[in-house]
Parts: sequence; structure tokens; C-alpha cells
Amino acid sequence: MTRPLNKPYIIGVAGSSGSGKTEFLTSFSSNFNPGEIAVISQDDYYVRIQGLTKEENKLYNFDLPTAIDRQAFHQDIVSLINGKSITKEEYTFNNPNRESRTLNIEPAPILLIEGLFIYYFEEINELLDHRLFLHANNEIALERRIKRDAVERGYNKEDVTYKWHNHVVPAYEQYLEPYKAICNQIIENNSQKLTDIQQSAKDISSYLRQFFF
Repeated sequence: MTRPLNKPYIIGVAGSSGSGKTEFLTSFSSNFNPGEIAVISQDDYYVRIQGLTKEENKLYNFDLPTAIDRQAFHQDIVSLINGKSITKEEYTFNNPNRESRTLNIEPAPILLIEGLFIYYFEEINELLDHRLFLHANNEIALERRIKRDAVERGYNKEDVTYKWHNHVVPAYEQYLEPYKAICNQIIENNSQKLTDIQQSAKDISSYLRQFFF
């Protein structure tokens, strides 16, 4: 496995909602030292929607490519590839109880790009050296989503279920699932034990470390 001189090795990570991406990314990154890996998330490039009521926020569809500032996302990825640091405000999904942070991302030998549309966005997909696909069965994924959104986004079960059937699943079927076949690795995450997804992250990161560090 080789890469052009000074070009980072670029990994894409995408998966269905509730597939365990957050835990995978946290575990994966923990296997590298500071300065060895940079992580950029599509979630921080949502077009800003201000002043939505609770009902409007329930109906607003975050699971469409048009909800993402696609140009800014791509430009920041290119900046990291070219060795430039970026500064970005964290997106909080209109949650008034959560204060956004300023994210400073420095270039690194390994660049990890995460997001629902990273394979659908051709200009980003073509930059990737390695593609990972996380998947969980529908019932398990929905249960995880309900728990997460109650804590992080202040949605009740009814709101989450509405979004799941009307936004999340249709978007997954149209913009992500068709790209499953092009991915280098598919990780099935139906276990309730965090140690399983943590082990998958450790195995992949250990493999990469053989070549770059």
C-alpha cells in the first residue's frame, strides 16, 4: 500500500444511522497518536437553519444532499489534503441546549472523512483511497437512534420514529446503500457490546499503522 509523497491516505466512513459510526470513529482515532490522523465530518457542514420551531425542526429533512454545504465540505477536505489546517464551527442540529465548539483540524498522514453522502458526492468519493461501510439491522439501528436523539437532540420517540420512516430510511436507500458494493470493507454492527465495534476499529487501524508509521 503506497500513496503519493506528502498526500494523506484518505479513508471514507459511511453507514446507516444507528450503525455505530460515532463509536467506531472514536475507537479508530484512539489508536493513533496526536498528529497522525485528522477527522472531518459531514455533520459539521449542514446548511444553517435558524429559528425553527419544534414542529418545524421535526419536519425539516436533514437527510438530503441539499441540506449539506457541499462546496465548503469539499473545499475543506482539499485544504487538508494540501497540508492546510481548517477551522470550523461544530453543528449542533438546532439543539438550543448544546453549545457548539470551534473545531481546529490539522492535516495529518491519515485523513478520515465521515458522512452519509461521501460516496454519493462524486468529487469527494474520487478522493478516497479506502472505503468503509457500517451497517446494522433496521430494528437495532432505530433503537439506537431513539436513545441518541433523546439525549443529543431533544427529540421524543414519536419525532424520531417519524424522521426515521420519512427521512432516514429513504435517504439511506437512495444515497448510501447503492454504494455498498464499491466499499473495501463492510462492518456489520448488530452487537449490543461496544467491545465488538471497538475491536473492528482496532483491527483496521492496526493494519494501517503497518504501512504509515
